[in-house]
Parts: sequence; C-alpha cells; structure tokens
Amino acid sequence: MLPEWNRTSPIFASVKRKKLVLENIPVTGYAAEGKALARIDGKVIFIEGAVPGDIADVMITKNKKDWAEGKATRIKEYSAERMQPFCIHFGICGGCKWQMLPYEKQLEYKEQEVKDVIKRIGRINDAPVLPILGSAKTIHYRNKLEFTFSNKKYLTHDELKDLGADQWPGGALGYHVPRLYDKIIEITECWLMDEVNNRIRNGLREFAQKNNYSYYDITEHQGFLRNILIRNCTTGELMVNLVFGNEDKEKRENILNYLLEIVPEISTLVYTINQKWNDSLTELEPQTYYGKGYVTEKLGDYYFKISPKSFFQTNTSQAEVLYNVAKEFAGLSRNEIVYDLYCGTGSIGIFLSEQAKKIIGVEMIEEAIIDAKANAQLNNLSHTFFYAGDVIEICNDTFFEMHGRPDVLIVDPPRAGLHNKLVTKLLEIKSPKIVYVSCNVATQARDIQLLNEKYVVEKIQPVDMFPHTHHIESVALLKLREN
Repeated sequence: MLPEWNRTSPIFASVKRKKLVLENIPVTGYAAEGKALARIDGKVIFIEGAVPGDIADVMITKNKKDWAEGKATRIKEYSAERMQPFCIHFGICGGCKWQMLPYEKQLEYKEQEVKDVIKRIGRINDAPVLPILGSAKTIHYRNKLEFTFSNKKYLTHDELKDLGADQWPGGALGYHVPRLYDKIIEITECWLMDEVNNRIRNGLREFAQKNNYSYYDITEHQGFLRNILIRNCTTGELMVNLVFGNEDKEKRENILNYLLEIVPEISTLVYTINQKWNDSLTELEPQTYYGKGYVTEKLGDYYFKISPKSFFQTNTSQAEVLYNVAKEFAGLSRNEIVYDLYCGTGSIGIFLSEQAKKIIGVEMIEEAIIDAKANAQLNNLSHTFFYAGDVIEICNDTFFEMHGRPDVLIVDPPRAGLHNKLVTKLLEIKSPKIVYVSCNVATQARDIQLLNEKYVVEKIQPVDMFPHTHHIESVALLKLREN
C-alpha cells in the first residue's frame, strides 16, 4: 500500500512498497543540519547525502503528515554546484560531510540557516544577521583529534560481499561509524589536522599489528589498545594521550617508546589506563610518560595551559576570530565589570581582560576552574576571578556586593543552551549587555525569544569554526530594553 500522503500523485506511483524509495527527486534547497531539501506536491522531504541541484532516488526513513526524512541512495544527475571530495574516506566517515560543496556555498547555506532559525524560532522577522565569517584554513584546522581502536572494523556492502563467510575482517583504528556504537572505520588519512596525525595513527597501527597487540572489544570489555588523543598547538607543542584497556608495563613502554622514536615532535606523551565500560576519561588520571604533562596554546596575546582533560576550542585560529567578535560586541572601555558564565577554562574572559576592569568567571566543573585560575596566573592577570558552582546559586546579592553587578554578561553554554532557571536569573540581573556565544543557533534563537521580555537583539554574527561540516557558531549582542 502506498503511504497515506499523496497516493494519487504520479511521482509517488514509483514508491517501492518494502523500502519506500522515491525516484528522480529534484533537490531544490538546503535545510538545517547539513540536510538538503525537496518538495513534492507540497510535502517537504529532508534528505541526507544530496545537495541542491541533484536529482536523486531517496529512501524514506521517517514519514510524517507534512514532512519526511530520507537518504539519497543514488544520484541520477549531479548538481552543477558539486565538486570532487578531497578525502578518500568521504561518504563513509561521518566527519566532513560537505566536501562535495565549494566552501563559498557552504558559507552561503550556513548564513542562510542562521537567518532562517532566528526568524522561525527566535521570532525576529528582521533578524540583524551579519555576513558569516569564514575560516582562513579549510583543512588542517583542528588542534585536537581522537581515534579509537576496535576489533570490530566497519565494512561497506561491497567489502562484505568480497569477504568469505569464515573470514574475520580484523580490527580498525579510526573514527566511530555514525549511529553504530560498536563499529570503527579504518582511517589511513585525515585532513582535519596536519600530517602528524597520520604518522601517529598509522605508526601505532603498524606497531600493534606487527607485535600482535589486541584492540579493544566494546561488547566483551577486553583488549589492550583503546584510544588515541592528539593535541597539536600553534606554539609547536604536541601532546599525545594513549589510552590502554589494562595495565601491562612492558607492552605499554614498548609502544610508547616506539611512538617517541617515529614522532620526535611530541613534546608531551601521557597515557591513561581505562578499565571502565565507557570511554570517558573525566574521572581518570593521565600519567606523564615524557615531557611536562601538558601543552601551551596561544590565543591572541594570551597563553593557555592545556592538560590532557582540558577543554579548549578545537580551531585555534578561528577561535581568535570568534573571541574578537565577542570583544567587539562587548564594547569594553576598561571600566566594565564582565561576568563570564559557562567560563570553562577562562579563555573568553581572559581574552577580553585587557579591556575590562574586572572579569568574574563562573563554571560548574571544578577542574575547569582550576585550569582557568592557572591560565590567569600564566598571563599575570590580577583582575580575573573564577568560581566553581551553579550560576543561579552563586550570583546573589552578597556576591554582587563583593564584586559589583555586571556591566556585560558573556554566556557560552553547551549545545542545549541556557537552562530555564538561568534565563530567569539573567532577566533578574538585568545586565545592560549580554553577549551570547553559541554552538547551536537553534537553542540560541529559543533563548533569545525567552529573553525578549527585557532584551532586544542588536546584531548576530555567524562564524564558521568547522569547514565541510554543518556546524555553525553564532554570537549575538543583546541590549537591555529601555523602560
């Protein structure tokens, strides 16, 4: 039986009953989160794996009354906008999904998404969105990468056909397959970081295979090698954290010594023993094997100490662009008290500190505050103060009497956006300015609407931190409404 919607439409006459495949669908536009858009007899279809201008066969994966989602199974005619992807893993790896689009087009679609979302969710019809700021580097732009060892290698359909029934495909070292928790794609080259990441990963793979080191089995919870974390700084410092599934001193030292031999650029080598069922390293203590146990990164005129578990913006050069936008929006004159909420390791507050009278940073994660204080000390700052705890509880009258009320509030929340209680708190504090830095324009737009009671949006600046992906950073300047 054909779906309830548009059964009589000629184009849906070709729908296959079992797989629900629509054939020869013209892709006409771009939607959010990297998906393309088609409209068939008034019904909207969001499509993965296609770009505007393509004509594609689309397998429907979700079907609602007014919209559907699907995946392009075959491109019948390629869009004139398409270009040749540069990575051999494109189409399998879930990372740089937009390599087939010229970078200028990627920026165009991202900017349009910000405008659409601010209008649709934020309910601002004349959204003051500035032209997006693109990244000067579109490859080798990340300073941090993480790879996983697994005894469960992902195989394409063609590879599965070529594999005999009794053959085992072996393990893999690379990235997780999207939506498959236990499969890893074998990555031999990655363009997100410069060539050193390939030497580290491929060198470790070669050593492990030659010496019969076991890869981690996520279902059986066993295996020696688990993860590699690489941090490559603009200062030239390079940190590697090799994560093991169990302790074996001889094997551990053999592979760590080999890594130092083949990659002499490594300034700090640490290792972590993770015997938990999950890959989180938050509660584990990395052990320094070589070097000082941390690296130093430079952002603008400031230096930041990054330990193995520290959070830091993963695109250093574009983070400087992002923070300069925040600085411009804050409009500081060295007389303002700035509150940096969700301050993390203090990077935004420290970056703005030269123009501020005082910086007050608040963050839930105590380890991040320890790093923030260390970073302030590293830069010889005496007018920055960092506190661990809940903003809602910390920012009370006693706290304001101690530090003064904020002239500018900086918020940089996680993808979920501001907690409702924090929105209420911000409305109560009534700072003259809020600079809202966001990695999710949808939740930013939602929060802007919630703050609309007392704040008006002056301008919004999209910033592209992650070329060839659908991710967008956005900075919004909100000003307190005049009574």
